[in-house]
Amino acid sequence: MPKHEFSMDITCEGCSNAVTRVLNKLGGVQFDIDLPNKKVCINSEHSVDTLLETLGKTGKAVSYLVPK
Repeated sequence: MPKHEFSMDITCEGCSNAVTRVLNKLGGVQFDIDLPNKKVCINSEHSVDTLLETLGKTGKAVSYLVPK
């Protein structure tokens, strides 16, 4: 599965829970939330646009980090 990394304006456990909730609703994703570095790493077949839209539902600023 392709791996995608996103930078998000997440600061607390509540933010983390919101991300978890929207991604679990989307389905077909494996993800890791790095709260200290404000990053979300997602393994998914979904498009980047779909993932951005889904993460945007949390109400937090989100941007796609181009893989190095």
